[in-house]
Amino acid sequence: MKKIVIIVAVILAVAGIVTLTVVRAQSGYTKVLTGKVVRGNLVSVVSGTGQIKPKTYVNVGATAFGRITHLYVKEGDHVKKGQILATVESIQPEANVEAQKAAISAAKTDISSYIAAEKTAEANVEHAQADLEQKKLDYQRYTQLYAEKLVSKADFDAKKAAYDTDVATLNQAQAALVQAKAQTESARGHLGTQMATLRYNEDALNKTVSIAPFDGLVTNLPVREGETVVVGIQNAEGSTLMTLADMSIITAEVKVDETDIVNVSLGQEADVSVDALPGKVFKGHVTEVGDQALLRSTGVATSQSTSGTEEAKDFKVVVTIDQPSDLLKPGLSATAKITTAKRENVLSIPIQALTLRPPDDQKGKPHLENASATVPPAGGADADKVQGVFVMRPDKSGKMRAHFVPVKTGITGTTDIEVTGGLKEGDEIVTGTYRVLRNLKDNSLVKRDTTPMTVNKDESDSSSSS
Repeated sequence: MKKIVIIVAVILAVAGIVTLTVVRAQSGYTKVLTGKVVRGNLVSVVSGTGQIKPKTYVNVGATAFGRITHLYVKEGDHVKKGQILATVESIQPEANVEAQKAAISAAKTDISSYIAAEKTAEANVEHAQADLEQKKLDYQRYTQLYAEKLVSKADFDAKKAAYDTDVATLNQAQAALVQAKAQTESARGHLGTQMATLRYNEDALNKTVSIAPFDGLVTNLPVREGETVVVGIQNAEGSTLMTLADMSIITAEVKVDETDIVNVSLGQEADVSVDALPGKVFKGHVTEVGDQALLRSTGVATSQSTSGTEEAKDFKVVVTIDQPSDLLKPGLSATAKITTAKRENVLSIPIQALTLRPPDDQKGKPHLENASATVPPAGGADADKVQGVFVMRPDKSGKMRAHFVPVKTGITGTTDIEVTGGLKEGDEIVTGTYRVLRNLKDNSLVKRDTTPMTVNKDESDSSSSS
């Protein structure tokens, strides 16, 4: 029993000596997580969330007042251009058209009678002209005979009276002809009015039938047969029969944060994922970038907002799907990952390795102009600070020390950032933790921490923001 106690005591003594030696050896050291400066391809991605929308869609509204007599489609149906979608009761419009056609037929009959009267008047004028010509010759002959005293004055006066009567008769016939022509033109004018009224009535009748304006999909059908619909007037909105969407061109309309919109431009490639279709990715490209900021809380454009409260803003970005699929439905929640930049065979480091230090800490060190779009911030307390990383280098005694090195950065990927100056491939740098990097001093003694550890969410978020 005594031997066992002695053995245990010896073991505890040895363990204590070893522990004390390790603690003394590590005193003055800071445990850090490290990584390497590596070379590879880097992709910068901007994400936005929104929904699937067709590029072209239309709300088919009621164009006539009345009760819906037939609905020829249901929600989800594919329709062709010119296909009948719905009809509204049309008894009165049809009666108006028939009545107007009858009125036009009567007007055409009246015109025919006026034309006949016009021809009669023309014949009367011709007859009066011929009769007048004869009376004129008789009058001229009797004038000469009366001058030679060969006829009596009574006969001369009779011929003169007959001539004057025919002159008046001709004038009367010509006036009747003018009147007949005027009546004909008036009847033709009335016919034109009747024809215009017919077109109006036919248009009203046609509006009782709703026609598909293009090939598409019925995405919404808020009415049923038998319901009464009304036409919109002035500021009063009319009834909507259905929504028709052209699904040949499908887009994802997403909102991108204001801090990322400067990197988005037309033509950039994008991967669109839909919550309802896990595992599927649809390729697309940016076809529209909004110029107007939208308030995140309300979605209202800043130019239309009356509130002066400062809040986060988004911009609308439209991504057109390259190969539309029947699986995509309007309104599905979607996320678009837009590739804003690509770099091949470049140096990169983990984003969390970047940190900021005041310029006073960099005396005697080369200064690199910062080219990063995100670090350091453009304003605030960090505006004058220098961004850089801590590089692991041994001192003369072989101990590892962390030296702050200013770096110049390029594009930012999902987890890494491009380094364009200040580092070389293979350099070992301090990558964490965030609390260590925040307080780490230049030329500090460091030791690699190989102990597995879990970084909580708050620390991870803080590290990303650094």
